[in-house]
Amino acid sequence: MVARVRTVLADVHPDDLGVCDAHDHLFLRSPKLPGRELDDVPAARSELAAFRAAGGAGVVQWTPYGMGRRTAELPALSSATGVHVVCATGLHQAAHYEPEFLHAVRGRLAHVFVSELTTGIGSSGVRAGLIKVAGGFHALDAHARWTMAAAAEAHHETGAPIAVHLEHGTGALDVIDLLCDELGVPPHRVILGHLNRSPDGVVQRQAAEAGCYLAFDGPSLAHHATDWRMPDAVKALADAGFGHRLLLGGDTVVSGARSVDGGPGMPYLLRRVRPRLVAALGAELVGHILTRNPGRAFAVDWP
Repeated sequence: MVARVRTVLADVHPDDLGVCDAHDHLFLRSPKLPGRELDDVPAARSELAAFRAAGGAGVVQWTPYGMGRRTAELPALSSATGVHVVCATGLHQAAHYEPEFLHAVRGRLAHVFVSELTTGIGSSGVRAGLIKVAGGFHALDAHARWTMAAAAEAHHETGAPIAVHLEHGTGALDVIDLLCDELGVPPHRVILGHLNRSPDGVVQRQAAEAGCYLAFDGPSLAHHATDWRMPDAVKALADAGFGHRLLLGGDTVVSGARSVDGGPGMPYLLRRVRPRLVAALGAELVGHILTRNPGRAFAVDWP
């Protein structure tokens, strides 16, 4: 079998994913973000088109189950803009859901993940291409352990990669201990998000040495001072031999952050982040980080 990236239109060869925003959102809704939802289809289309005009070709949407993915809209958006879109299953922190919702999926979460990866999401016909879960601030609570256990079970059945929201970039080593050491997920199937938000070079190096993918996905809303440190952190990891484990993303989570609404949005990754990284790392390596690495990180020998 040949590994493929599962997009909302078809499974594609990793080399065909192109320049990829490895962590972003077209749609997202949460009780923690009232009035700031990503829920506008024309705006999503415009944002994808702007990313395409900047040279982008692929977007991995990390919005998980129950957070307003608007899955049925994704194939048409992908077709209209020419941008590959990968959709996630998974579950975020408990604070993003009503208690009744979480109670309803108790005991069947792994089944939900597997079904969305293999059969499809609802009646949309769209299959997810990754599992998204989340840790807490420097810790893993019972909810995180439950969702990660379900994600590991779904991974073992499907091979799907597991992408992890690290709260303010913290808790990476705890995630590795749980997912990889206790639950048996191969480290190269784990993608650790938001490492740029906690510029701890020692932890970043340890996570890379464990074999995980490291996503630097900002800009950071919580700690702006971490943004200018990011190129040095990426260079240090590349110089240490981990350039093949690095990913870049934009992580647009609220409506005002879209470029079409006056924010940095998806094009910022290519318009501002890429040139700065090219100056630090060289065009060839940055090209690999934006193309080859996402293709490998999200490719699966789907059953």
